[in-house]
Amino acid sequence: MATNVDPAPQSTLPYPPIHKDKKFVVLSDWDGTITNRDSNDYMTDNLGFGPEKRRQGNLDILAGKTTFRDAFREMLESVVANGHSFEECKEVLKQNISLDPGFKDFYRYCKEHDIPVVIISSGMAPLIRAVLSKLIGEEDAKEIEIVSNEVDIHPDGKWEIKYRHPTSGYGHDKSQAILPYRELPNPPTIFFFGDGVSDMSAARHADVLYVKEKEGGDNDLAAFCRRENIPHLLFEDFTHALRSVSAIVEGKKTVQEALQEGRA
Repeated sequence: MATNVDPAPQSTLPYPPIHKDKKFVVLSDWDGTITNRDSNDYMTDNLGFGPEKRRQGNLDILAGKTTFRDAFREMLESVVANGHSFEECKEVLKQNISLDPGFKDFYRYCKEHDIPVVIISSGMAPLIRAVLSKLIGEEDAKEIEIVSNEVDIHPDGKWEIKYRHPTSGYGHDKSQAILPYRELPNPPTIFFFGDGVSDMSAARHADVLYVKEKEGGDNDLAAFCRRENIPHLLFEDFTHALRSVSAIVEGKKTVQEALQEGRA
């Protein structure tokens, strides 16, 4: 499959320290998982080459015909080619991207139970930080670590994504945010939340994989997990996810018992 050309790619960007002494850690995709819409899809559909070509790119990734890195770069290049500056894109997203209705309560529960929440995204940090701050407030946003790609803005105003793992077919190989925890003497239980093709690199490595289900939407991660027989829990929103996570955290269910249910 063409989606991973390097199993241990070199990162061009720093990582925050891992949370060594925690019992549980939440790692979550941002776009379409914590948010109700994927911001990069929104930009591409409305400012770039449109939904049909974007959707075909995702199907080609699933089929192994192209890499996420290359298809995603083409999406963003179509936005730049249409003359949209990075600052304009940031403002458009702040006005049009909303939060999963259960995320604030989920995040509050994690804070109360000393569970770090880290965003693991294939998007660009400045866009994520801007939208996150608007949606949950500056103070809470500052406490959430973001591991993502970056952006290079050129003197002429054009911009391009700066990949964390440019040699990887994922651009950002999300498994690299999970694997260091596996090397700890007492590794935490890793909850990973995702929804799409950018999360395929992480899918095999979480203790509990939660896959967001979207009625009438693109459910590419769910399709990948079914095809590859990767255990996962479907969830509608973070209200449902909280019930499942809290049952594991509070010892009411084991990881295996939760996974057997198939749905949060």
